Amino acid sequence: MQLPRLYAILDAGHFHDAAGMFAAVEELAAAGITLLQYRNKHGNARQMLDEARELRARLGSSVKLIMNDRADLCLAAQYDGLHVGQDDVSPEAARKMLGPARWLGVSTHNPEQLAEADKTSADYLAIGPIFATTSKTNPDPVVGLEGIRRAKELTRKPLVAIGGITRANARSVIEAGADAVAVISDLLLDPGKSAEEFLRVLG
Repeated sequence: MQLPRLYAILDAGHFHDAAGMFAAVEELAAAGITLLQYRNKHGNARQMLDEARELRARLGSSVKLIMNDRADLCLAAQYDGLHVGQDDVSPEAARKMLGPARWLGVSTHNPEQLAEADKTSADYLAIGPIFATTSKTNPDPVVGLEGIRRAKELTRKPLVAIGGITRANARSVIEAGADAVAVISDLLLDPGKSAEEFLRVLG
């Protein structure tokens, strides 16, 4: 599989309402992003499914859509893949629900977790937080650029770096060995312009 350099994460908790979130998504798509994860840690299943379907309808097939955590909603909204964390459903249980065609990503936070995830049927692995992050209330310890280099030695699967990544440090993350950078916060302010700058920096 080939991951685009920029992996945008849309966290519903960062928006006042769904209209603001949809407007941001359309700006991101217009700027040229091709991979987007929908994450909603606090919504109920009905609200999440409605929003997920609306995103699918607005973006069509131009953007690959990944659902965070929920394999059931991934299938119901006809998303292209699922991303699970260490405390979510296991990668193998997720794969059974998803079937072979959809993408499956797994979050890891240290070499042990990454080596374990590498043995699963996950299509790509995420490592982080690379830098200090404000997107999680209880973040795992920062792994730094050295964490990416170490991860690269432990897997041949595509590697997504996440956590505190900005336009200022994104290039160093790719140079350390990441295949893609996942970004939440630095895309929130003026999403279209931010995405364009990221894509320029990432080349």
